[in-house]
Amino acid sequence: MSDFSAVMPTLPSHQTLMVQGTTSDAGKSTLVCALGRILADAHIHTAPFKPQNMALNSAVTADGGEIGRAQALQAQACRLAPTTDMNPVLLKPNSDTGAQVIIQGKAVGNLPAQDYHAYKKTAMNAVLDSYQRLQQHYSWVLVEGAGSPAEINLRANDIANMGFAEAVDCPVILIADIDRGGVFAHLLGTLACLSDSERARVVGFVINRFRGDIALLQDGLDWLEEKTGKPVLGVLPYLHGLYLDAEDAVSQQQVEQDKNKVINVVVPVYPRTSNHTDFDALRVHPQVNLILVGPEQTPPPADFVILPGSKNTRADLNWLQTQPGNWPQYLQRHLRYGGKLLGICGGLQMLGESISDPHGIEGTAGISAGLGYLPLISELKADKTLRLVSGELRLPDQPVVAAQGYEIHAGISLSNDDIQDIGCGWLSDDNQIMATYWHGIFDTPEALQQILHWAGLSDGQTIDFNAIREQQIDRLALSVKQNIDWQKFNAALQAFNPSVA
Repeated sequence: MSDFSAVMPTLPSHQTLMVQGTTSDAGKSTLVCALGRILADAHIHTAPFKPQNMALNSAVTADGGEIGRAQALQAQACRLAPTTDMNPVLLKPNSDTGAQVIIQGKAVGNLPAQDYHAYKKTAMNAVLDSYQRLQQHYSWVLVEGAGSPAEINLRANDIANMGFAEAVDCPVILIADIDRGGVFAHLLGTLACLSDSERARVVGFVINRFRGDIALLQDGLDWLEEKTGKPVLGVLPYLHGLYLDAEDAVSQQQVEQDKNKVINVVVPVYPRTSNHTDFDALRVHPQVNLILVGPEQTPPPADFVILPGSKNTRADLNWLQTQPGNWPQYLQRHLRYGGKLLGICGGLQMLGESISDPHGIEGTAGISAGLGYLPLISELKADKTLRLVSGELRLPDQPVVAAQGYEIHAGISLSNDDIQDIGCGWLSDDNQIMATYWHGIFDTPEALQQILHWAGLSDGQTIDFNAIREQQIDRLALSVKQNIDWQKFNAALQAFNPSVA
């Protein structure tokens, strides 16, 4: 492979480059992340951009807006603070057929899927507005597509893939995951579903997650280039144990169990679980056995149970109460034997006495009884709380430590009785149940150590997940830097001329 440093001086000084995938989870987010770090470290002022994201993992920007978690990670890779322009349209599903629509960081309402398709023309105005601001301020804009451009049923008024690429006249790299199998069919089939002008925008391919001897793949790569007339820009190896913020789906790496670890932490994965990246620091902690319990699964014995956030709290609480594993009985038994319980955001609301949604913010209007463990009454409001937070964690018989995080919630919770204030949340009188609205609290090393100590890990190691995240970004970037053919990459960008389609 050609050396990046040799090619870098001849790269375009200003460039918009889009990464699209043959499937969801093909590697779009990670390739943008890696390219962002590579370019930033070469002192090329680079910003990430995703026109439309559908995800329940989100992040809060400094200006009080909300964007997809993957774009916040990509901003970090580019050594930038995230802004709402980096992800102007965020869709947060609250049912199988509808989602909350967030435009440039602010929720504008809930729309059924059919109505959102009609709304796309309006959303495109926000997309182009945000893109133009980024283009004016940055030398390179790295754009991530969504899903696949080959979804025929979603092509009308598309703003997420080729619709955007054609609107701004940019080249596209197509990435495919060879670990799934059928990589050549994925690439050829995707091209076949595109129009002539869209195919002309694809300047090359990247094959992701390859295992084995690349020499055995060479015949296939030669055939692909001959068949399509487009270069293979790189073959990226499978990186075992790569820990980066998931865009949406819960990674299988998070459910692997290790009986040799010290403390068992159980988390239910309900249908609308949000911000499960809260648990990434636990996932990589060498003393924590993180056990994610999905539908129809029976929760195992635990030292520590965490109820995560939810995009539809009342519906997910009902799901929890009707699962065959009998979560209410499980939680009662867990507490009876001295276990600890934490609720984060929607999980906090579930621990209270009631959750009311009089305006149908998350679903059908109404009120639901909570689990009744804390004297809290929650009501969902139209105005969503979006803010970065910092303060203290004050747990009994432990030193006070600093804590940071972020809040994303539509509810306001009030106590109808005295309850212990621990700075970033509340604690029950018996010291067994904690609740907080703060996402990301485990990313603060001292707060994580204190909470695990409270949960029973007396000699817990200090884990700095932000430092681990930085190491993983650098590891990913180095792999991409070593496995992209930069001469082909540069030549493809220099030769891009969509008018010759």
